[in-house]
Amino acid sequence: MTVRDLRATTAGGTVLLDGVGFTLDAGRVLAVVGPSGAGKSTLGLALLGEAGPGIGLAGSVRAGDTELLGPGPAAPHRAGAGRVGYLPQHPGVVLDPVRRCGPVLDELAAIGHGSGRRSAPARAAAAGRALERAGLAGGPQLGRRFPHQLSGGQQQRMALAQTLVTDPAVVVLDEPTTGLDPVTTGIVVDRLAALTAAGTALVLLTHDLDVARRLADEVLELDAGRPGRHGTPAALLGPGRAPVAPGPAAGGDPALEVTGLSVRAPDGALLLSGVDLAVARGGCAGVAGPSGAGKTTLGRALAGLTPSSGSVLVHGTPPGPDRRAVQYVHQDARSAFLDHRPVLDQVARPAVRLRGLPVADAVAVATALLDRLGLGADVVRRRPGGLSGGQLQRASVARALLAGPRVLVADEPTSALDARHRDLLLAELDRERDARGTAVVLISHDPAVLARTDGVLTLTDGRAAALTPRRARAAVPPSPG
Repeated sequence: MTVRDLRATTAGGTVLLDGVGFTLDAGRVLAVVGPSGAGKSTLGLALLGEAGPGIGLAGSVRAGDTELLGPGPAAPHRAGAGRVGYLPQHPGVVLDPVRRCGPVLDELAAIGHGSGRRSAPARAAAAGRALERAGLAGGPQLGRRFPHQLSGGQQQRMALAQTLVTDPAVVVLDEPTTGLDPVTTGIVVDRLAALTAAGTALVLLTHDLDVARRLADEVLELDAGRPGRHGTPAALLGPGRAPVAPGPAAGGDPALEVTGLSVRAPDGALLLSGVDLAVARGGCAGVAGPSGAGKTTLGRALAGLTPSSGSVLVHGTPPGPDRRAVQYVHQDARSAFLDHRPVLDQVARPAVRLRGLPVADAVAVATALLDRLGLGADVVRRRPGGLSGGQLQRASVARALLAGPRVLVADEPTSALDARHRDLLLAELDRERDARGTAVVLISHDPAVLARTDGVLTLTDGRAAALTPRRARAAVPPSPG
């Protein structure tokens, strides 16, 4: 794409863009940054040869051999011929609310570039590739849904799939990470990086300088419609700030990636609908919501204890029969212990069964961990009936940790604890995250607990709102020994 002296002016003479120009090669990313009102969205539309009502465009925008401005066919046809795709700032608005997603994707896939309309097998293949490139698992099932039946993250990726299905050479993205939590933002950035590796050029319109640093090859500053500095992210944006929450490594998978997770009751009632969640290695996501919102259902589905649809990946693969991969801490700790065996033996057992430790070593490790949680040897040698609910909660978490999981899902693990013991437990979880990279999902109604997470996913009637980021935390010193 080559842009020369691009100008946009309202009918009243107000200048919205004034002399913007750049050249973008295949597989490269140009980030356009600037404050609100700088003209980024106006530029995005102009790169398609389009403009809002009453706005005139002048200059030159060429995509390949196609000029997108000036006389000739209507702008959308010229943009299609030049293979320019566009993802607006609010992707949900481009999804047809009264049509299922699959047929719309199929119609878009029928568009051929220079070779006529695609055949049915070619359309299906193009749609499948687009869904995969957009990071949507379970394509056929999602295709039967209406947009309102998709989560916010799924809507964003479905809109991206509809953009990619026509095989654009250039994609213009207007604030593609707005409203996303830090971990999901990392996933989106990785997906976009994969597109550039395949040769797609991207124009990224964003106010998120961290995203620009991670993705862009070049940065163009825009202020009141006028182009400013143009250079590398390092030269223009500096080193950046520490991230709010740890994200997955560039090009890698998060520790836990959940896409379109749904659960139905035996009578067919929908208990959980299209939940998306990603937790980085060593990350911690909180899950909140009113009673009956589906928090426990989500936790059990993540651990494979409840039949579900959608995708749950642990380090990029389904956990399957690997019982160590995801450990679940039940909300009712007392019911999770056998009445007739000492608590210490039950806590140590996963280290023997799942990690292969000798019994004596497992007991020693369990004793040390329980002691850090405020449970002395005299207490844990008792049977469960001799411990309080709060003591059993801590023992239940210790048992799950001794399995050495990649992901720990804990359902209200501090509900029976006072502030001191709550903080002991949360500090131990932080140590596990730092030392082993364990990803943690904390289901809780306690604001003090949720404040210790990297972000909070709020459930309402089985549906998830966007994950709200929290402040970064300092690393916890390792435990002695």
